[in-house]
Amino acid sequence: RYSVICVMQVLTVSSSVPPKVFAALSAAEQARCSLQDFLQRERLISNMLQQHLQGAQPWMDTLGQTLNQVDIIDRHMKYLRCLQHIEELRYPRQTALNQVETFVCGQGGPSTQPAALAMPPSQATPLCLPIQIMLLPLSRRFRYHFYGNRQTNSLSKPEWYLTQVLMWMGNSSTFMEEKIQPILDRAGATISARVELCRGLLSLVQEKVASDASRLLYDDVLFCHLVEEVLQFEKELRSNQSYPTVLPGVLHLLLEDAVLQKWLTVEKKMAVEKMDAMLSAEGAWSSQYKDISDMDELKAPDCAETFMTLLQVITERYRALPCPSAQLKFLGLQRELVDDFRIRLTQVMKEESRCPLSARYCAILNAVNYISTILGDWGDNVFFLQLQQAAVSLGEEEVLGLGVTEVGRLASLEGSLFEGLLALLDRLKGDMMVRLLDWTMREIAEKAKPYCQDRWLSLPSQHDQSTMSLSSSACPMMLCVSDRLLNLHQVLSFSLFQLSWQGLAERLDNFLYQDVILSNHFSDGGAAQLQFDMTRNLFPLFGHYCKRPENFFKHVKEACIILCLNVGSAILLRDLLKESEDVMRDCAGDPSPESALNELGVYCLASCDVLILLNLRASWPVQ
Repeated sequence: RYSVICVMQVLTVSSSVPPKVFAALSAAEQARCSLQDFLQRERLISNMLQQHLQGAQPWMDTLGQTLNQVDIIDRHMKYLRCLQHIEELRYPRQTALNQVETFVCGQGGPSTQPAALAMPPSQATPLCLPIQIMLLPLSRRFRYHFYGNRQTNSLSKPEWYLTQVLMWMGNSSTFMEEKIQPILDRAGATISARVELCRGLLSLVQEKVASDASRLLYDDVLFCHLVEEVLQFEKELRSNQSYPTVLPGVLHLLLEDAVLQKWLTVEKKMAVEKMDAMLSAEGAWSSQYKDISDMDELKAPDCAETFMTLLQVITERYRALPCPSAQLKFLGLQRELVDDFRIRLTQVMKEESRCPLSARYCAILNAVNYISTILGDWGDNVFFLQLQQAAVSLGEEEVLGLGVTEVGRLASLEGSLFEGLLALLDRLKGDMMVRLLDWTMREIAEKAKPYCQDRWLSLPSQHDQSTMSLSSSACPMMLCVSDRLLNLHQVLSFSLFQLSWQGLAERLDNFLYQDVILSNHFSDGGAAQLQFDMTRNLFPLFGHYCKRPENFFKHVKEACIILCLNVGSAILLRDLLKESEDVMRDCAGDPSPESALNELGVYCLASCDVLILLNLRASWPVQ
């Protein structure tokens, strides 16, 4: 029974399904047709909309351009209103300042120049307003960090704000040249945007430096540091930032009377302290290049090199100052320091004068020569020549302690700014050279005593010079001369050694002529031995330093020529010289004594001297 019921239910359901499916299919077909109608209408509307947009696009473009122009005009209007507001604020202030200045002038007081207290008149031209506006945020930052109780506002660190300003200049350079400069060019302005920005930033630095300098007048260390940093800032400003030289920087702030006088005082104080230190140093009198012969021609001791380096550093510091009068004050300080150093060298020299051949004495002599050489070169330097003309034109001879004659020589460029100092140094050098050579000559003369007392009259003749040898009595003298020449060559500079060996040769020539030749009589053998000792032994000692050493021993060389003449020539020469003394003799056909002597190679000795030498010969024929 249950199965029959199930079958009947299945039959009932199966008979009712087809009508419902048909109805659903019909509904779906109607929906499809309706959707196609909607899609067709959508395509139609889309095409119409696209055509409308294409037609409206030119209007949209024109409207966009118009809106952009309106926006630009609106911004310009806001900028102009801002400028107008600034002008409105500026004019009452300027009017009030002018009224105050007029009042002060009317009371007989000094006139004031607002906003120019830290700037010279040549920089009083105001910045253009756009640059002033651009500087406002930088000015606020500068005053925020470097004024008041900020840690960055430190008197011991001026490089902080100086470096910051240089960074702002460098970072803004490209923007000012590429973005702002074209605008100024189009407006017909004849200014440089980059330079104007630098001018504005410099005004901040000038105000700050002027304030700090006045506060540091009683602190030598911090004052020196400020000066060094300001000089370095000026150098970088001119070189790295290409700031025009016609515009003032910050160096004029150092020329204010109190600041400049403090700078000079501190410069002198520190230089004197360094001189004390360099002269008392352990290696003060040794040369740092002593092991390098090519670099040690002057053989200057360390103290002299350090001193001249000190002077050069001072020169580099004041070289950039814009005021020749201030530069001349520093030059006067340098001259004073050189004279002070010369006096110190003189004091040390007197302590060492007991032994002029000592290493320290020669080092002092080298130091004097080195300083003199450098100052001579400075006298021909363009910078010092310009200062020389400035001293003449400004009438600053009192600053340098010059007399009327020296000023005239400066004006004609016959002298130099260091002429007086060079004269003192040359006098000291000359005195030391005389002392050195006299000491050396006394030592040689002591060694030469046996040679002076040799038996020149009894020496036998030797016809073969190949068998001759140096006189035994001359060995100590020759050895002493050789040792002293070698010693002087090692310890003296090249120029000083040239003077020393030539001076020694001159003294030795005079000594041998007076104490050996004129103090003895000579046989033929004695004269030959003397000539051999001189030409084969003494002259070659000096031949290491010149090509013709005999030219520095003219008296000895010519005396040997006269003493070694054969008998016949000696008789003829003696007769000629004696006859020349007779005023009444007939001169026709007779050669003059001078020409006869010149033929023999005698140019230095006079006729009377030759007669004396001829009388010293022992080998005369019996009358």
